[in-house]
Amino acid sequence: MNGFPDGVTIGDAVIGGVIFLAPMAGVTDLPFRRACKRCGAALTYTEMVSAKALSYGNAKTAEYLRTDGEDGPKALQLFGSDPGVLSEVAATYGGAFDLIDLNMGCPAPKIIKNGEGAALMRDPKLIGDIIKKVVARSKKPVTVKFRKGYDQNSPGAEYAAQVSEANGASAVTVHGRYANEYYSGTADLEIIKRVKRAVAIPVIGNGDIKTPADAQRMFEVTNCDAVMVGRAARGDPWLFERITANLRSEREPDAPGREQKIVAAMRHARELTALKGERVALNEMRKHFAWYLKGVMNSAELKVLIFNAGSFGEIEAALGAHPF
Repeated sequence: MNGFPDGVTIGDAVIGGVIFLAPMAGVTDLPFRRACKRCGAALTYTEMVSAKALSYGNAKTAEYLRTDGEDGPKALQLFGSDPGVLSEVAATYGGAFDLIDLNMGCPAPKIIKNGEGAALMRDPKLIGDIIKKVVARSKKPVTVKFRKGYDQNSPGAEYAAQVSEANGASAVTVHGRYANEYYSGTADLEIIKRVKRAVAIPVIGNGDIKTPADAQRMFEVTNCDAVMVGRAARGDPWLFERITANLRSEREPDAPGREQKIVAAMRHARELTALKGERVALNEMRKHFAWYLKGVMNSAELKVLIFNAGSFGEIEAALGAHPF
C-alpha cells in the first residue's frame, strides 16, 4: 500500500483493510453498514448500544444488534458505566460480532449526565475496572473508543490508552477533540501520534476524515494502524473506495453521479424497508436521501418532494421523473 498498512490484527481478529466505518447514533444500522462494506469499509460498527437497556431486555435496543454476513467484519459498540452490566451484556450478545467496542468518548449531554461516554475519562480507575471485567467475560477482542480527553483539566487520551492496554484492551480509537469541543474546530492529530507512541496495541485515528488526502495525512502524521471515517460517509459510502485507491497510489474512482446516487439510495431504502417496514423506513430514510442527494442539481426541490412523500413508490417516481 505504498508505505501504508494494508490490514491490522486486533486481538485474534484479522481485519483485511485499514479504513473503518465509525459508529454513529441513528446512522450505522445494518443497511448503512452493508452499503459501506460494499464500497470497501474494512470494519463496520453498530450504533452505540446501551448495555443497561439490553440487560433489561429492551426490544427496541435489541434491534440495533441485527447483523448478517454482508456487514462484516463488524464490531458491537456498547456504552454504559457499570462494569458488571457491560461484562454480562458483552458475554451474552457479543457472539455475532468480531469485536466488542466500549464507548468512552460520546459527548452528548444526556450520556455525560449519566456518567457514561466521555464522562468516563474523568475516572481512569473505572475505565480500568470496566475493561478488565469485559475482557474477562467476552469471547471476542475488546477495544475502546475515547476522545483527546474529557476536558483540558482531566486525564487525557495517553493515560486512558495505557490504562486500556494494561487491563486487556486489544486496540484503542482516539478522536482528536475534547468532549466539550463536540465536533467544532479541527481534530488534533498530535494526540493520536502521542497515543501511538504510548502503547503497543493498535491505535485507530478518528476525526475530520473527509477526503482521501485527510486519511493519508492521518497515517503520515500519527503513524496510526487504521483510520475511522464517520460523518463524511453519510450519503457517500464510495469514500471508502476513493481512500483505499489513494493509499495504494491507484487511480481514484470518479465521484458518483446522480444515477449512481439514486440507485444506491433506493437500494438502501429497500433494505431498510425489509428490516423495519415501510412506515419506519420512510421516516428514517429521509435524512439518508438528503445526504445521498447532496450536490445533485435541483436537490433542494427533490428534498421537498421526498419529505412530503407518503411512500417509497412516490419517491421513486419523483426521482425518476424529476429533471436533473
